[in-house]
Amino acid sequence: MNKAFTKETDHEDDDEPEEASQLPVGTKNYITPAGYRRLKDEALHLLDKERPELTKVIQWAASNGDRSENADYIYGKRRLREIDRRIRFLTKRLDNAEVIDPATREATDQVFFGATVTVAREDGRETTYSIVGIDEADVARGRISWISPLARQLLKAREGDTVVVRTPGGDEPMEIVSVVYRAID
Repeated sequence: MNKAFTKETDHEDDDEPEEASQLPVGTKNYITPAGYRRLKDEALHLLDKERPELTKVIQWAASNGDRSENADYIYGKRRLREIDRRIRFLTKRLDNAEVIDPATREATDQVFFGATVTVAREDGRETTYSIVGIDEADVARGRISWISPLARQLLKAREGDTVVVRTPGGDEPMEIVSVVYRAID
C-alpha cells in the first residue's frame, strides 16, 4: 500500500504519557495519602471541568461547517485525546495505588517508604529527603521517588549508616543522620 494512504499517528493510542515514570514490573505503586489526593483531584478536575468545557467548544466548532480547516475543532479534538489519555493514566495509577501513611508508621531508625531522611555529605552539607511515590517526586522540594537510585541506596539502611551513592561526579558516601516518619504534604 502506498504510504500516502496510511494514517500515521503520534502515539495517540498510548495509555501512558511518554514522560511518565514506569514502575518496575511486579512492584506496587506506593503513594502517600497527599499524593493520592493530588492524583485523584487532577482526575476529577479533568473529568468534571476541563473535558465538559472542551466538548462544548468542539461541538460548537463542528457546527460551523467545514472541519478540515477549523482550528478550534482540530486542536480541540487533539486536546480531548490528551485529556482522555491522562484520565486513563491517572485511573490506572489510582487503581494500582497502595496508600501508605508515614505518619502512622511506628518509630524506627531504619529507612522505608515514607521516611524523611537527613544525610550528611563528606563536605559537611546536610540534605533532607522524603521518600515518596513515583508520581510525587519533586527534587526541588526534597522528595525523591522510592525507585530512584538514591532512595534505593537509602532503603533499609539505619541512622548512623554510611551509604555510597553513584553520582555523575563519581561515588559519593553519605552518612544517615536522622530518620523520621511524619505526614508528607
